[in-house]
Amino acid sequence: MSTSGPGFPASATDPRAPEVAWRRMHPITPALKGWKALVALLAVVAYNMTDNIQSIGELMQGGRWRYVLAVVLAIAAVGFAYATIAWRVTKFVVDDEAVHLHTGVLFRQQRQARLDRLQAVDIVQPLLARLTGLAELRLEVAGGSGSAVSLAFLKESEAEALRAELLARAAGLRVRPDEAPAARAPEQPVFEVPMPRMLASTLRSSATGWLLVFVVAIVASVVATREIAPVFTLVPAVLGVGGAMWTRVNQGANFRAAISPDGIRLRHGLTEARAQTVPPGRVQALRFTQGPLWRGPDWWRVEMNVAGYGGEKDQQTENVLLPVGTRAEALLALWLVLPDLQVEDPRALFDAALAGSGEAGGFTTVPRRARLLDLVGWRRRGVLVTDRALFVRHGRIVRRLVVVPHERTQSLGLTQGPIQRKLRVASMVVHSTAGPVHPMVEHLDEHVAAALLDEQTVRARTARAGALPEQWMRRPEAL
Repeated sequence: MSTSGPGFPASATDPRAPEVAWRRMHPITPALKGWKALVALLAVVAYNMTDNIQSIGELMQGGRWRYVLAVVLAIAAVGFAYATIAWRVTKFVVDDEAVHLHTGVLFRQQRQARLDRLQAVDIVQPLLARLTGLAELRLEVAGGSGSAVSLAFLKESEAEALRAELLARAAGLRVRPDEAPAARAPEQPVFEVPMPRMLASTLRSSATGWLLVFVVAIVASVVATREIAPVFTLVPAVLGVGGAMWTRVNQGANFRAAISPDGIRLRHGLTEARAQTVPPGRVQALRFTQGPLWRGPDWWRVEMNVAGYGGEKDQQTENVLLPVGTRAEALLALWLVLPDLQVEDPRALFDAALAGSGEAGGFTTVPRRARLLDLVGWRRRGVLVTDRALFVRHGRIVRRLVVVPHERTQSLGLTQGPIQRKLRVASMVVHSTAGPVHPMVEHLDEHVAAALLDEQTVRARTARAGALPEQWMRRPEAL
């Protein structure tokens, strides 16, 4: 049954309205999606028969393999048939306000991605799509989990042209149907991550440390008990750690960042290539992290909160601005989001924020009585407010720096637990969109925290009043 809603083209709900130019996905799409049913079946069968190898052998004897093959082929045929029907009923159209998508076989759905709420546009190419020259265009819009709209699959050139058109429309430029497709905006490369550094940083990560802990524990257990059985308990740990390390390398490979009029452009991925475009002003918060094993080469990882990128599943993929980089590259990553910090010496401020302690660099620190709440890193805790952003520094073993542009502050709050009340300290929470960054200034003197809350409220209101409009390239007189 078809449903309708406000904001859809008139012809989507009214047969008397003029027909709009609905478009379909590429005809090869059913082949790229239909095999998933077969893979799911094989995974279920393998999981249920792993504990009984003998039953697999008996199933393959006496010609029974033919029935197994027939069942597999039947399920594959059903999967491909369903994918074909889904392709036939899936269509989309683009206008000045939104991207409208119709999907559903049994239950029809009509979704729209409003261009004025567009947070990012990604081109994703899984391995099979790359081999066939196709790509998925994924639109991330502000609206929480599940708000993304996916157009899979299109020709790679068509996906690139459509991304340029959507970004142009989102910026406030009008693109008429009879005009040539919007040109791809020029870009300026900023940094790229060499593959040797990506591999070395993964080996220096905490995953390697956990793997060594597991190995030492198993070896000690074998020596103590003189039994080999404990070795088998190492297999799940090795697979888990190995999977985490492979994911980091696979997603961070070939990482490149560039700046263009339509925003920050990020490209990365080994088996699955991803090209992200985050329009200007969409990054809500940044986090810089350095583990103890990265201290020698002075490497940093930079993550970001972007509205629409809130899913926990893809945070390692979508929310990374720099997987591993030098301090200079980390400063460039900050520059991509905040081109002007409005301070006399940005590099000195950044150095104090990343590696400083105490009141160096103008930071306000926690009182000495709060050291009971953080025995190791209490001197590292500090906050600095500039005209452009809030800088929150903490962590001695694992160094962390959180940066929140004033105009991206969602809301503010004060928290004070029972121990904090006795020590007369409080924490200020800066509410951001969903993502890996959770800004909080902890254990400040309660009077300092209250004053900071009032100051940040005024700064956030003033900054939002002077921020870029949602349609950042539209002339002011046209707004």
